[in-house]
Amino acid sequence: MSQFDQVSAVKKANIYFEGKVTSRTIVFADGTKKTLGIMLPGEYEFGTDVKEIMEIQAGELKVLLPGAEEWLHIDGTGEFTVPANAKFKLEVTAATDYICSYIAE
Repeated sequence: MSQFDQVSAVKKANIYFEGKVTSRTIVFADGTKKTLGIMLPGEYEFGTDVKEIMEIQAGELKVLLPGAEEWLHIDGTGEFTVPANAKFKLEVTAATDYICSYIAE
């Protein structure tokens, strides 16, 4: 899918790590949400409230998922899932375009 139709966009940006990670929230008719964002090179740790699916559209990063001992490397496009109520680490080595889907279970 190359575009999202019939969504509302939240005007205020989500800004983290002194502006090195930013996103905008879009809301679908059924109330589900996604964020569309950019991560600049750096090291980050995030926490989740609900399950998240991260779709990398372009860029390069490594992610250390909860309970994993080895980093997952994504160069270009890829996807990973983080469970609810968990923390994960990112090492972003090139500007990265991402979509995050929030999955209530």
